[in-house]
Amino acid sequence: MPHTADWEVRLHLFEDEGKTTARAVLETGTSSLTGTGTARRAAGDEDVPDIGDEFAAARALRDLGGKLLRTAEHDVEARGAAPSPRESTPYGWDM
Repeated sequence: MPHTADWEVRLHLFEDEGKTTARAVLETGTSSLTGTGTARRAAGDEDVPDIGDEFAAARALRDLGGKLLRTAEHDVEARGAAPSPRESTPYGWDM
């Protein structure tokens, strides 16, 4: 049976005095996950807020991705499957 879903990710960026904080929120319609990330401009760096946004956003998305993978692993284990000991992607889901 075909399955289609639309999930939304919202990225919120906040910059204050050389520190950028990002929050990535995934809404699936039935649940929500949030990832966070930060970036800080070094004292001698040029003030380019876009660069801080990029680093903070990337870190928030990476954090969100890790949480989503852990959620999927937990859901699979709850159904009686265990991760395989091999080095390839567990559960047959490709990256």
